[in-house]
Amino acid sequence: MGTAIVVGSGPNGLAAAITLARAGLEVTVLEAADEIGGGTRTSEAIVPGLLHDHCSAIHPMAVGSPFLRSLDLERYGLSWAWAPIDCAHPLDDGTAAVLLRSVGDTAAGLGPDGRAWRLLFERTVADYDHTSTDILRPLLRVPRHPLRLARFGLPALAPASTLAGMFRTEQARALFGGVAAHAFQPLHRPLSASIGLGILTAGHAYGWAVARGGSRKISEAMAAVLTDLGGKIETGVHVRSLSQLPSARLTMWDVVPTAIADILGEQLPTRIIKAYCNFRYGPGAFKVDFAVHEGVPWTATGAHRAGTVHLGGTFREIAAHERDIHHGRMPERPFVLVGQQYLADPQRSVGDIHPVWTYAHVPHGYTGDATEAVIAQIERFAPGFRDRIVGTAVRSTTGFADDNPNYVGGNIMTGAKDIPQLLFGPRITLQPYDIGVPGHYLCSAATPPGPGAHGMCGANAARRALRRAGIAEPAPLT
Repeated sequence: MGTAIVVGSGPNGLAAAITLARAGLEVTVLEAADEIGGGTRTSEAIVPGLLHDHCSAIHPMAVGSPFLRSLDLERYGLSWAWAPIDCAHPLDDGTAAVLLRSVGDTAAGLGPDGRAWRLLFERTVADYDHTSTDILRPLLRVPRHPLRLARFGLPALAPASTLAGMFRTEQARALFGGVAAHAFQPLHRPLSASIGLGILTAGHAYGWAVARGGSRKISEAMAAVLTDLGGKIETGVHVRSLSQLPSARLTMWDVVPTAIADILGEQLPTRIIKAYCNFRYGPGAFKVDFAVHEGVPWTATGAHRAGTVHLGGTFREIAAHERDIHHGRMPERPFVLVGQQYLADPQRSVGDIHPVWTYAHVPHGYTGDATEAVIAQIERFAPGFRDRIVGTAVRSTTGFADDNPNYVGGNIMTGAKDIPQLLFGPRITLQPYDIGVPGHYLCSAATPPGPGAHGMCGANAARRALRRAGIAEPAPLT
């Protein structure tokens, strides 16, 4: 059948490797770091035994991923856990909008906006297992479920600000805006609602899960599947040129397009190397992990039980923050995401010291220190937080890029998710995984459907590679 090389061991690289191994190829994964996992790594950053995820931490897209669900990862040590509340968005008046797995329960908590929330999500959540087969692959395809996709896709075309206008209360608008802000895009732009709608729909269908024992358990379980299929993984191998790689029938690249341009250079067709060199990166993340005595003293009751807390104030404030960072301006009060994974997974804590995972949205390549801005934003909604801090670990935009070269300038989305790159990937084409070199394919989160620990970019790319090589694909995913 032949051999295959996969460069990069994030969830997409591992998904590509598993797909090729299931088709009968002899697969080797090459990872530059000393540890596999890319964005799904976990370490004891501050206190021995206190677990902090490096990047990807809450997994509404992964827990329902058709590819991951097909692998029986529970057999390999992965188990999911859920906090009592998926997400809370506190406001300055001490209230908080809360997101629950149930659409009905969430709507009930939103008072006069409950009907609008049901209108947006009730049908699409019920259809999610069908719709996901369309939204978790390149969008510019003949859909398998056109009517269901239209029900999801028409609102997704709108600016997030337009959909927020459906709601009458500050709480509902802020709750929606905080999730829409995951796109790192100005919220007045067309399609800026799409990523938020995708996360909310998947979350209502499957919940905002965490991996027990840390996000590393996702990559460890996938690596175990690959090993059972005869695949191999080599760490500490930094691929800088094609000459380093052994001959292989198929080669998959879980890297950013600019890296492929550097590695393959003139072997790429002119139109593709030009597109890859012009690949656009979005705003960055500035991460601060905290060890906190007895947890965060939130003013809003709902935030105490929420696995994720979004800190940005009103929708208007969030929109201003995202517009600022897009234009290279650091907000005084940046949008901050807080992860309290220990509420679902108590083994991450050490006694009454709890790991609190946070990052702020900052301009691309931001060189300042946003630690104080993060602390101040938490203090805004949890007075006394500062006094509970036992220790911190900071990862700047440069630190993100050093830890994972796919996060250029701290851009954890693996590229700007503006309209062209969201629809097409790194270049305008109906085949986003093809790079114009026979037997070579791009499988990173720069390709559709984009970032997350779902593995679908890798699985989609590997299936494309198998089809073009004339190799029978693995059995359809369940």
